[in-house]
Amino acid sequence: QLEESGGGLGQPGGSLRLSCSAAGSRFSIIDMGWYRQAPGKERELVARITHGGNTDYADSVRGRFTISRDNTKKTSYLQMGSLKPEDAGDYYCSARVIWEWGSSDDYWGQGTQVTVSS
Repeated sequence: QLEESGGGLGQPGGSLRLSCSAAGSRFSIIDMGWYRQAPGKERELVARITHGGNTDYADSVRGRFTISRDNTKKTSYLQMGSLKPEDAGDYYCSARVIWEWGSSDDYWGQGTQVTVSS
């Protein structure tokens, strides 16, 4: 189970930080990611990070957002900076886990809303 926190209202040019924590045991997390979905639009990748820390960003957020993770806490973070109105939407975290018996599964958080407005 993934639990997100940190959404809410941000001002244009301001910042917000999202967190996503995985509950449970007997698994490791391979990749973690953040996606967003604006009203009337498809869900799109914002950023992702591998277990080793390699990152990838959407062009629209590169240089403004930073994804990170704490493997010991099974948590990922999305530091959002220089916010723009078009950053608004529902943000979902994702995680690909591998269980100690070798199988893998993909999980999604319930979503957290981000609003950018002055």
